[in-house]
Amino acid sequence: MKHPVDVHVGKRIRHRRWMIGMTQQQLADKVGIKFQQIQKYETGMNRVSASRLWDIADAVEVPISFFFEGLAGDALNRPEVSGDILADKEALALVRSYYAIPEAQRRRLFELAKVLSDAA
Repeated sequence: MKHPVDVHVGKRIRHRRWMIGMTQQQLADKVGIKFQQIQKYETGMNRVSASRLWDIADAVEVPISFFFEGLAGDALNRPEVSGDILADKEALALVRSYYAIPEAQRRRLFELAKVLSDAA
């Protein structure tokens, strides 16, 4: 049976990989494993060891804590973690587009979005 934390960590691996436009094969190559293992991690079928999570975090350029964000204490009692905005394909496409913008322009766009959301 899949543990909810393993499922959550797997989803966060998949979402980060998608956000940076990396395939399972590319991630597997960077980490030194087969892409099938990445598939198993992403579904929560296989638990990711601490050293492997370290390697994955390095490969996708995030701190290890990224994989545990959004995991509330009560989530351990539920099979799914609710409110995962990156599960929405439109939101994911928006995030990818956002990160494709040069950093200086991205900061200005972010400030504009904050102002617009405050006005709404």
